[in-house]
Amino acid sequence: MGLNSAYLMTVKNLDAFFNTLITAKAPEVFTQKFLESLEFTSSSDRLYIAVLKGLGFLDPTGVPTDRYFKFLDQSQSKLILADAIREAYGDLFAININAQTFTAVEAKNKFKTLLKGKVSDDVLRLMGNTFEALCKYADWQSPPVAEKAPRAGAARGNKVAVSLNSTPEFSESGSPENPTDRKVELHYNIQIYLPDTRDQAVYDALFTSLKKHLF
Repeated sequence: MGLNSAYLMTVKNLDAFFNTLITAKAPEVFTQKFLESLEFTSSSDRLYIAVLKGLGFLDPTGVPTDRYFKFLDQSQSKLILADAIREAYGDLFAININAQTFTAVEAKNKFKTLLKGKVSDDVLRLMGNTFEALCKYADWQSPPVAEKAPRAGAARGNKVAVSLNSTPEFSESGSPENPTDRKVELHYNIQIYLPDTRDQAVYDALFTSLKKHLF
């Protein structure tokens, strides 16, 4: 779990920022200079870098992560952002699994409770505005990207893979040469490769899917 405390002074250009990010070539390191090359040149625009780090798009040194590159795929950009929000604001989603529906004011009030008065009202307000704007841009109509992987027989290259191996065993009284006097037992070995996430909802969806398709 966690609670991203990064915020923007204004969210009026947030959609434009993400739309520009999708069409731009990823830098080796996301610096202030690169941000300015995207025509986000005001001092308040520098806060976008902290927001991207909070969402796991950049590592602490500003290097784009795997999540950043997945976001550049326009067919799943907003889904990737939704997953990033669920993780970055894990404490908020632990309170309400539909936290993405919170208004800025509702989010601010929840932040105030979670942070136990350690942050000023002005900062809480900006955090609430930022959270609401991020949620509005993201796609919440589809399940988390990680939930789509767990399927029986999926390839090992996916985040979750299940392999089924069967081995026939013959009873002591039977033999392979005599089909009429033979007992066959099939034993299945199920191996599950869990995704690297702190979101409990992902694991719940995984085991629900396994129960549905395998048992």
